[in-house]
Amino acid sequence: MSDHCDERATMIAAGDLQEFAPRGREQSRRHPSALSLQLRRLQPAPELCSSDGAAGLVGSLREVSIHDRHRESWQLRKGISDVGDEVDYDEELYVASNVVIWSKGSRSQASAVYKAFTVDSPVLQALWCDFTVPQEKLDKADVSGSEEIVEKCICILQNSCINVHSMEGKDYIAALPFQVANVWPTKYGLLFERSSSSHEVPPSPPREPLPTMFSMLHPLDEITPLVWKSGGVFGSSRVQYVADHTLRIVFLSAEPSIVMTYDTVQSLHTVWALRRVKPEEQSLVLKFPEQAGTPQHMATSSSLTAHLRSLSKGDSPGGSPFQNYSSIHSQSRSSSSPTLQSRSPTISNMAALSRSHSPALGVHSFSGVQRFNFSSSAQSPRRPSVPHSPNSVSNDSFLVPETEPIVPELCIDHLWTETVPSLREKNSQASKVFISTDLCGQKFLCFLVESQLRLRCVKFQESNDKSQLIFGSVTNIPAKDAAPVEGIDTLLVLEGSGNLVLYSGVVRVGKVFIPGLPAPSLTMSNPMPRPSTPLDSVSTPAKPLNKHLGPLEESVLLSPVPELRDSSKLHDSPYVEDCTFQQLGTFIQALRDPVHNRVTLELSNNTMVRISIPEIATSELVKRCLQGVKAILPKETAVQMLVKWYNAYNAPGGPSYHSEWNLFVTCLMNMMGYNTERLCWTRNLDFEGSLSPVIAPKKARPSETGSDEDWEYLLSSDYHRNFESHPIAKALRLDPLEVSTPKDDFSQSLSLDNSTLLFSHIPAIFFVLHLIYEELKLNSLMGEGLRSLVVLLVQLARDLKLEAYMDYYYRDYPALVKTSRQTCIIDQGFMLHPSFFSAEPPSIFQWLSSCLKGEGVQPYPYLPGICERSKLVVLSVALYILGDESAVLNEASHYLYKITSGQRKQQMEQDDKRCSFKPSTSVSSLAEKLVLWMTSVGFTLRDLESLPFGVALPIRDAIYQCREQPASDWPEAVCLLIGRQDLSKQAWEGSLQKGKSSVGTVLSSDIPSAAESEEDEDGMNDMNEEVMSLIWSEDLRVQEVRRLLQSARPVRVNVVQMPEASDHEYIEEKENRLLQLCQRTMALPVGRGMFTLFSYHPVPTEQLPIPKLNLTGRAPPRNTTVDLNSGNIDVPPNMACWASFHNGVAAGLKIAPASQIDSAWIVYNKPKMAELANEYAGFLMALGLNGHLTKLATLNIHDYLTKGHEMTSIGLLLGVSAAKLGTMDMAITRLLSIHIPALLPPTSTELDVPHNVQVAAVVGIGLVYQGTAHRHTAEVLLAEIGRPPGPEMEYCTDRESYSLASGLALGMVCLGHGSNLIGMSDLNVPEQLYQYMVGGHRRFQAGMHREKHKSPSYQIKEGDTINVDVTCPGATLALAMIYLKTNNRSIADWLKAPDTMYLLDFVKPEFLLLRTLARCLILWDDILPNSKWVNSNVPQIIRENIISLHATELPSSEDLSLETLAQAHVYIIAGACLSLGFRFAGSENLAAFQCLYKYATDFLKCLSAPTASVTGHYNLETCLSVLLLALAMVMAGSGNLKVLQLCRFMHKKTGGEMNYGFHLAHHMALGLLFLGGGRYSLSTSNSSIAALLCALYPHFPVHSTDNRYHLQALRHLYVLAAEPRLLTPVDVDSNTPCYALIEVTYKGTQWYGEATEELMAPTLLPELHLLKQIRVKGPRYWELLIDLSKGTTHLQSILSKGGILYVKLRAGQLSYKEDPMGWRSLLAQTVTHRSSEARAFKPEAISAFTSDPALFSFADYFCKPTVNMGQKQEILDLFSSILYECVTQENPEMLPTYIAIDQAVRRLERREMSETFELWQMKLVLEFFSSRSHQERMSRNPTRGLFMNSEFLPVMKCTIDNTLDQWLQAGGDVSLHSYLSGQAPEESQLSMLACFLIYHSVPTPGQLAAGGLEGSRNFSELLLKLRRLRVPVRALLRLAPLLLGNPQAMVL
Repeated sequence: MSDHCDERATMIAAGDLQEFAPRGREQSRRHPSALSLQLRRLQPAPELCSSDGAAGLVGSLREVSIHDRHRESWQLRKGISDVGDEVDYDEELYVASNVVIWSKGSRSQASAVYKAFTVDSPVLQALWCDFTVPQEKLDKADVSGSEEIVEKCICILQNSCINVHSMEGKDYIAALPFQVANVWPTKYGLLFERSSSSHEVPPSPPREPLPTMFSMLHPLDEITPLVWKSGGVFGSSRVQYVADHTLRIVFLSAEPSIVMTYDTVQSLHTVWALRRVKPEEQSLVLKFPEQAGTPQHMATSSSLTAHLRSLSKGDSPGGSPFQNYSSIHSQSRSSSSPTLQSRSPTISNMAALSRSHSPALGVHSFSGVQRFNFSSSAQSPRRPSVPHSPNSVSNDSFLVPETEPIVPELCIDHLWTETVPSLREKNSQASKVFISTDLCGQKFLCFLVESQLRLRCVKFQESNDKSQLIFGSVTNIPAKDAAPVEGIDTLLVLEGSGNLVLYSGVVRVGKVFIPGLPAPSLTMSNPMPRPSTPLDSVSTPAKPLNKHLGPLEESVLLSPVPELRDSSKLHDSPYVEDCTFQQLGTFIQALRDPVHNRVTLELSNNTMVRISIPEIATSELVKRCLQGVKAILPKETAVQMLVKWYNAYNAPGGPSYHSEWNLFVTCLMNMMGYNTERLCWTRNLDFEGSLSPVIAPKKARPSETGSDEDWEYLLSSDYHRNFESHPIAKALRLDPLEVSTPKDDFSQSLSLDNSTLLFSHIPAIFFVLHLIYEELKLNSLMGEGLRSLVVLLVQLARDLKLEAYMDYYYRDYPALVKTSRQTCIIDQGFMLHPSFFSAEPPSIFQWLSSCLKGEGVQPYPYLPGICERSKLVVLSVALYILGDESAVLNEASHYLYKITSGQRKQQMEQDDKRCSFKPSTSVSSLAEKLVLWMTSVGFTLRDLESLPFGVALPIRDAIYQCREQPASDWPEAVCLLIGRQDLSKQAWEGSLQKGKSSVGTVLSSDIPSAAESEEDEDGMNDMNEEVMSLIWSEDLRVQEVRRLLQSARPVRVNVVQMPEASDHEYIEEKENRLLQLCQRTMALPVGRGMFTLFSYHPVPTEQLPIPKLNLTGRAPPRNTTVDLNSGNIDVPPNMACWASFHNGVAAGLKIAPASQIDSAWIVYNKPKMAELANEYAGFLMALGLNGHLTKLATLNIHDYLTKGHEMTSIGLLLGVSAAKLGTMDMAITRLLSIHIPALLPPTSTELDVPHNVQVAAVVGIGLVYQGTAHRHTAEVLLAEIGRPPGPEMEYCTDRESYSLASGLALGMVCLGHGSNLIGMSDLNVPEQLYQYMVGGHRRFQAGMHREKHKSPSYQIKEGDTINVDVTCPGATLALAMIYLKTNNRSIADWLKAPDTMYLLDFVKPEFLLLRTLARCLILWDDILPNSKWVNSNVPQIIRENIISLHATELPSSEDLSLETLAQAHVYIIAGACLSLGFRFAGSENLAAFQCLYKYATDFLKCLSAPTASVTGHYNLETCLSVLLLALAMVMAGSGNLKVLQLCRFMHKKTGGEMNYGFHLAHHMALGLLFLGGGRYSLSTSNSSIAALLCALYPHFPVHSTDNRYHLQALRHLYVLAAEPRLLTPVDVDSNTPCYALIEVTYKGTQWYGEATEELMAPTLLPELHLLKQIRVKGPRYWELLIDLSKGTTHLQSILSKGGILYVKLRAGQLSYKEDPMGWRSLLAQTVTHRSSEARAFKPEAISAFTSDPALFSFADYFCKPTVNMGQKQEILDLFSSILYECVTQENPEMLPTYIAIDQAVRRLERREMSETFELWQMKLVLEFFSSRSHQERMSRNPTRGLFMNSEFLPVMKCTIDNTLDQWLQAGGDVSLHSYLSGQAPEESQLSMLACFLIYHSVPTPGQLAAGGLEGSRNFSELLLKLRRLRVPVRALLRLAPLLLGNPQAMVL
């Protein structure tokens, strides 16, 4: 193409050009920090010294900004979206001095700044890099497998460090231990090049050279040297550090992972493969560290380190204070004590802290190589080097410090080196390198050597086993600059002459014409004089300075003035940089920033424009055809073909979209050798813009007068032909116009030019186009393309003389094929018939039809990557219809036959990997397999909708089968495909992390109602009203609970003034009454905390509202305020301090565990006022209980504890321990031990720890070590139960609570371990506890604390016996917890109640309660929920002498103390009942409830009976409280009305014996009853029982400050036993909670068999480990099965995220709220089908049955009758009944199919089928329903399936048969006969004939002739012969008369 006339023709028009300026430039001007930074830079501070010497110190602002401008640079890349979709915009990273700006934008989108970064020192380089974090290094244990997480980051390189900012918002700073010349992003992380300083001489013999390249795989990892592997002789390979400082990296690519380097000495480029080091190579490097490899270096292994150190001594620049410090430091150190020199402090310690290293770092033994200890500074290029002090050097050279070696992480392998050029040029380093792909997918590595003005391209490809890259030969292209155009696989070259030329690989495509820039003309080749006009004053450099020219000399890089590029070389080129622009226009100077298909041109006048290179094709059809043709042609031919097409398509003023196809056809046929001018139909194809050079002169002849040709042109145009076959033309009875065919067309037939490019490939191309035609049939949106394509195929088929294909196209498009009859002669001699060419046309519909009929099938040919749909359909039918499960598992060879041209091996393999599918979940049926496989290959609902209805039917059927009973754990995509939005939404929720759940939005009432928004915050506003109103819909019990539990309003003090009382006495009386009421008010917050548990997500910017505790009252009638602080009566000191602690806990427990909370927020909530400290202490404990306290920084914990505030310490210690439950966390153990003297070493100083804090710490130890059976802890706690009082005042008060706490803690540590406590047999735990329980001599105290207990206490005289009153409760409960659920009889017998009066007198009645409870907990399986069992715990003596609980007078008895017996009786019963509560906690067990309720009412009666005084009121109240708690445990969360009434009754009792403790118990019961607002229940796991024992300990405080027997803070540990068990159905369409029926199946146990029960959700589920499965039952909602036999994790995650189960109403059903009895549903209104009452289904009523807007609209427009309908009424009825059927049969997506079938049949009846496409679909539908596989499915499940109970299909089938038979009788037989005998039938009959042939599968005349039917005499002979041709019998009946030659014989 050298001659210039021809150049014009092959110009390529570039897309619209735009002025380009980097977006960051404008932004950086506006960036707020820009000015302040410049000002700061003017300060003469040494560390802010500007890098260009003194200029920065004295320069004015203006000068600085000039320097800044020179330092700007930017790079662009294709936009990457977070989701992974295709996005079409550029991202730009712009650097100017200290600012980096990252922006996004494109031609169509406005640009937006994404982020801007400002750093302290000038930015040397900024780049994008992806780091991979291998999973095992993260602390998340829940992610399975070790797949890697990719962190997308931006790296900003400064002089001494590199900043890394990840997209997730993590920031890292890594210090650099050397000066970096360049950073490169790799596939694995960053690669650094150390800048080789100018005076680093090649080292003298005793020194090894230093590595020059280093890698950093993650910002937290160390910087490690790169190694390279050299292949030695005989395969011995050596691995050494890359230490050659003459190697410079010029290019690095991530995919494929290669590096290109340039050797400055040899002037050669080399390519290396970059990969991770293998472990054996690591050890190799560590063993043989010597670089040079000569033996004499063996001794000096430390010289590397030494050399580095000597570098770091003198030359430290004044760069940063860091560096100065470190070098001074290291000098002083190394002169004093040489061995102390450690590794670089900046990186390694940090790395060691923050990430566990790869295991390879354990290789300490190879200490041969020292750590490369670059001090943080190497050379500053500007400073002369200071001579080293001899002292330090001599010191250094001897030391051999044992430091741990650095293990390399990346390795490079040599791949290719360019050949040595004949004449070496010094600077032939590549200035630009890129990888380009040509149009056929061959890859080239191109590098531009600017000094020689040429681009070298090396072809490379993967070896067959994918292990390495193979490089080919080098091609040179003359070029001044070049850039890849990745979007269309080409590259753009700027030639020396200023032309832009497009290349594909090394094939020249053509010049690029840029509108608006004149093409360089050829007259201006002599240099012009310099113009006198000054240049434009824009000071953008011609090339930004840190373009990737490897590191040049530093002096150049830092020079503030841009140098012209190599100006000596430019004088050879036609233009010199200095020629004038004014007259000659501008020319292109350089190319930069290629992204996708856009590239920036730098013009010579310092402006830039951005152009886009046009696509190869825009229309889908042309793209497909090009792909197909490219796939089967040899590569060279393919590239040439594409180049020709590209030139034709993109000529300046090229075609518009709609004529692209016509242009393609003409272009293709010309290349095949057709003369498109002479061919009738191609001549008339309309396209703008001339095509082949032949056309141009003809078109050019203008003619004012029209000619006949014009009319003929119109008649034979596409438009006219389409119009003729249009139904309207028929309706208007237009006669077809005859085209007078020009004579010359047929007179001489055209022959093809066999010298053209594609002539010999015509059959291959034809076959490929035919396959594309079949593929397009499977996409109903491509109908237009099919019609265009078939015309071309017909022409080719006719010319290739392929009769079978001709017949095939005729059957598909009877109307199109008749019109064109012009053949051309093809000289078959030159043809290459490919092996895959088949004489019978492959037909996808025919293939499917054969499958459905069960005939054997040939593999279907397909083109990988192009005919993907055909492949999908073939495989899905093979799986679903033929039932071959292996079809989709591996390479599907027996159904598909791949078409390839010889060389395409590799691509195929990848293709099949993508298709292989392993079913992830347990899959039962074929339908499920099919659906799972289709989603795995990415098939969606949209694809399904565009499949033709006959082909889609089997897939729809499979989907319909799956929809009924899907598995609950299918992935989201599958659920979407089968149309179960409820499941897909559930799956989507499940895939979110915990905190992000949108559940909060569904189930939270955001706006408090107006009544509540008044100032009284009672702390219960954030409850989820919506769900609670569903659970308790029939009354206002929730409001009542709120009223009972609110403590923020004044109480009503109602005292009647007696006449004799004075006013002062009256006031005192009122205040005394208020004091009584306040006992109750102070007890309320604990219950409120239970009620509002986990119901609120706090706003991180606001403090948590804590309602105030109001202890004032109002007295009626005048509502006067009554206050306790008036001084009239004595009020206990600190009365409210625990109450406000509980208030804080209650407020903190509102926070849900899923909330997003951080340390700062916790500290931010700290109150300013000291009196609120107690509330904050409670708040901290609550945060521990809901798991948020782990986020509190250790510093803050220390801070709180040092304050010494008792409450804060208690709350914090318990909270932290609860948050670390059972983890044995060392840090927390240390924290707790400080507060427990027993855990400190005996010599430690005595710390004064408040008693209650000690108690809290002991329980904390129990929590942290729960269930671990940790020996030391158990030993200490065992001793602490019996801790004697000390000599001074210590350990004397409240000893009981300490002993109890130790017992509880011991129980927790050994929880449930029973007798198998490993390694503790010598401690005799049970015996020791027994002794503590029943008393006896104290054993000698073993262990460390002997000293302390030598002298007895001066306060308490205990003697040497155990004080059982102190130790019994703790020991009893410890035994209960250690032997929990073990059913150990021997231990249980210790705990039996005494059987004789004598022994009963020895035991406190209270302790009998504990013993009974403990005994029952041990014998867990014996507990039965009936009163008989409860009474069986009462000893004989009591039972015999029992007074019934309601006796009126007392019997008298001498030898029995009735009081003792009565008290023992009530306590034992209470203990048994409490154990019943534990056993059935949270189960709502009816028997247990009735039993407990009976006892509770008995106790109530007993209280009012006269005998109450014997038992004692206090004892009865205690027992009643215990019973109430037991009841509430059983009914936890259920809000049972009877229990609520009991609680309310107890709430009202305020006088007499009712003290603070009883109120506490009653309101805890109330709280448990409504736990978490009905969302939570109690669990019966060991851990929960331990927590409940602490919380519900049955000895209640007497007053609000009483902690003597039990620390009040422990009451809140019930949180550890609460678990979310509320299942809330949420309607997926309206997104609101609703009712749904669920069926719960229990596993069988020893007490009951497998049982099923129905519940109306929302409901609390039973404990999950008891369940087998849960089903959402029909008929109203779609069924849904959650199978718990596989594991409960799925259901647990649903419950923990708010218990939301998405459900979907079935069509025709209303929700239970709207229609409780189910009488309004659609199915209840009997509508008989297709009867006269079909109209009873009113379309308006549809809104009740479906939520699908499309169906509403359908009903609106197509089913509503209008006035004077006439015959349309019938269609409306049909539509209504179709709609009804679809909705009732639950498959509304079939509506389009029904209508399509109906339309097709009507069209056939009217004989208007111009294409037989729809008839094929009808045939497939009918064949599917009669197929064997479908019949089998129906026999198994007769009621379910598509079209099942309607007569729609039979009617349609019948109509088709009738229509075709009528046509046959009415003269169709004649044309059928002529067709079969091979003559042309008459035109009017063509389309019906084609319909008949297809519907009845009539063979072609050719096949009939081959079948030898000539001599057939009778029907049976025909039957035999046609059996081979697979003609169905019904067709044979119609054909027989014709074939037997007796047309009238058997007409039906």
